[in-house]
Amino acid sequence: MNDSHAIPAASAQPQEQAPSSRDWLSVYSVALGAFAFVTTEYLPVGVLPQIANSLSVTEGVAGLMVTVPGVVAAVSAPAIMLGAGRMNRRHLLLLLTLVLVASNVVSALAPSLAVMLLGRGLLGVALGGFWAVAIAAAGRLVSQSKAAKATALIFAGITLATVFGVPFGTFVSTLFSWRMSFAVTAGLALLALIAQALTLPSLPSSEGLKWRALVAFLSRSNARRSMLLLGTVVAAHFTAYTYIAPFLGHDAGFSPTAITAILLGFGLVGMLANFAMAGTITTHLRASLGAVVLLMVTAQLALPELQGMAVSLAVLVWGIAYGAIPLGVSSWMQLTSPQLPEASSAMLVTTFQIAIASGSLLGGLMVDHAGVPSALWLGAGIGLLGLAVMLSFGIKKTPIALSLQR
Repeated sequence: MNDSHAIPAASAQPQEQAPSSRDWLSVYSVALGAFAFVTTEYLPVGVLPQIANSLSVTEGVAGLMVTVPGVVAAVSAPAIMLGAGRMNRRHLLLLLTLVLVASNVVSALAPSLAVMLLGRGLLGVALGGFWAVAIAAAGRLVSQSKAAKATALIFAGITLATVFGVPFGTFVSTLFSWRMSFAVTAGLALLALIAQALTLPSLPSSEGLKWRALVAFLSRSNARRSMLLLGTVVAAHFTAYTYIAPFLGHDAGFSPTAITAILLGFGLVGMLANFAMAGTITTHLRASLGAVVLLMVTAQLALPELQGMAVSLAVLVWGIAYGAIPLGVSSWMQLTSPQLPEASSAMLVTTFQIAIASGSLLGGLMVDHAGVPSALWLGAGIGLLGLAVMLSFGIKKTPIALSLQR
């Protein structure tokens, strides 16, 4: 989302000034917030069996810890954008990070699933709003020529959380307990809040997202199909990945320490794949995205049939595939409607979170009724549906060409 138009005209300078060290400290504080948000969002994946056992629920029901924040964030992303209006973005970011701290504290102390889901719901509120404003704020914290670098730094926080978030949770829970995992993440969020309070400048906004922009975006058939493409591919991942820890433990027979190492490997190869995708977006987006989705589907189908080290290798292949997918599908969606960047960003967050929620919910139903491997098969099926959606755009047309059409 690009919120640069919201800067008052009086703030414009005839000559661009070099960003100060304080400017970059504010960027790092937002990046730290991004790291805390994504770590909190993915944390239950690595400790799901322990939480399910502690709260006396099935692993499929425990998957609601991923579903609930996704549903809430899907609603809160456009709602906060529409409702915040001209609210100073500094105040909004601080408020959302404070809610993140509260979410982790409630989750760490939760005596029951209901209280846990309350904490996760608070995460959803903060999560949707944060993504709706954080990237836009990045471009306003530094000079225009450095805006891309500032945005990349915030995405680096997301990438690092994707790499270390899930294995971090399993590591801390192995040493202490799953409750300590949430407590440590609450401390991380509090650190981000303090850093933002000390470094973020005033970020006034003269205009917020309008309903007419959302309507205009949703009226475009290619925008709607791009949302479906993003939704199916992301749901394909989370249908299975939400339950990867139970699969590796119960079905593949790995120890908690081995599971931590495998999930860390998943994140590390995914980070490398993300950088590789960044180099092919402008020239080979369709081919690259299609290839990694097919790679993910292949890994999901193969895993239930493998044993020992072959399982680890298949998980790493899956990590390579998914590491490239978020950037690929997000770029595809944004390229189909470059004239409506704010609406595109808001609906991107909404679609992504709906996909996480629906994928984890469907996977949980399969796990409880047909075992963990069935979630992998369902994820692969949804992934094939995503490939079909991509083919519906036509073989020769590019996303940029499609942006010129309705």
